Amino acid sequence: MQRGDLADLRAFVAIADHLSFRAAALRLGITPSALSHSMRQLEERLGVRLLHRTTRSVSPTDAGFRLLERLRPALEEIDGALEDLNGERSRPFGHLRIYATHMSAAAVITPIWQRFLSAYPDVHLELQVDEAPIDIVAKGFDAGIGPQDRAAADMIVVRMTGPLKRAVVGAPSYFARHHQPRTPEELAHHSCVQFRRRADGAMFEWPFERNGASRVISVRGAIMVNDPDLAVRAAVDGLGLAYTLEAQAGPFLRSGQLVRVLEEWSSTFEGLFLYYPSHRQVPAALRALIEMIRSQHLSANDNPFLKG
Repeated sequence: MQRGDLADLRAFVAIADHLSFRAAALRLGITPSALSHSMRQLEERLGVRLLHRTTRSVSPTDAGFRLLERLRPALEEIDGALEDLNGERSRPFGHLRIYATHMSAAAVITPIWQRFLSAYPDVHLELQVDEAPIDIVAKGFDAGIGPQDRAAADMIVVRMTGPLKRAVVGAPSYFARHHQPRTPEELAHHSCVQFRRRADGAMFEWPFERNGASRVISVRGAIMVNDPDLAVRAAVDGLGLAYTLEAQAGPFLRSGQLVRVLEEWSSTFEGLFLYYPSHRQVPAALRALIEMIRSQHLSANDNPFLKG
């Protein structure tokens, strides 16, 4: 099919509907002479006469009638597909794929997903969680959520949380057997929950800062995880000290299951960001998700991750 064939076929249907070049041209918003020229060109390309013409009337030929029988359903399908796309542009609809780190999923998505899916029942939300940085475009994701450095330079980046403070925590049962560290260097004498972001990745080193000075400490311990929730769980179970976010440890600190140490050395994490490809047509479902997360930010007391 050539570039102008679809428009000419629509014009042919309009003429057959009205049995008039003038009425069809009025419907299409073109002149009768331009419409007549388009029909002549279409018939020449097809090598078939589609319309009988006289100075007073116009009607489809036998070949024209046969074409109409097959053409009308096809055009209705095309129009229906375009209407669906138009509807999707104006209302959240379809499959929304998000790639997030474990912490990002817990901090940003889970607090709003029930409300989001209730508000937009035509959206199917797929949330894939992992610590490894990936190319979200190549993997077919609509957006990613994590530290800002996960976003490629040409992507749109939207802040999802304020800056987040880090914390070193341990269980009372652990400190019943070990003294509390007073400096980061004393962690060399403690069992620490090690964290590896991915199977082939380097071990996470614990950053600290105080009075403008910063340092990074390598730690050792009997257990290693790749999930922030598991790191906190290991600390609660007395397996060692864990390096986590203040907000993530908050419930356990308030319940007395964890004790915080080295607070004066706590560093601050930049926070979490949503990022997506830089293009003009952002899916309505993604726009709605971003708006709902932002509205959650306004009521940050319900979610300690969003304070800041």
